[in-house]
Amino acid sequence: MSAQAVHVTWLDSRETLTTAELSSICGMSPEQLAELVEYGALAPLDKAEAELHFSGACVAPLRKAARLYRDFDLDLFAVAMLLGYLNRIDELEREVHTLRAHLPGHTHLSAREGPQPWREPHGKGTARGL
Repeated sequence: MSAQAVHVTWLDSRETLTTAELSSICGMSPEQLAELVEYGALAPLDKAEAELHFSGACVAPLRKAARLYRDFDLDLFAVAMLLGYLNRIDELEREVHTLRAHLPGHTHLSAREGPQPWREPHGKGTARGL
């Protein structure tokens, strides 16, 4: 077995990327990225420049959207909508984490999320009502 050289770059969300760099990182062609810009799903830092630059913060949601684009054979308009939803979900998750950080320690929810098992309220009656 031979060893492979791997080039790793740590991406900071404050970095800027060209269209070619973003295309390489996310696995989408520059033409596809240009179409996402036209739909308004991908916002360049300055549209007036000849070469568009993007924030490093758009990489994670764009990579998720690109993976779903390939896996489910979506069209780019669906990817544009999906990208908007992914960005909104990330924003809401950050807001929830911020709000939870302001709660007193004893009021935090348990680590288990999702549906909870049904329990008889206060031990009264049966499952049929009485």
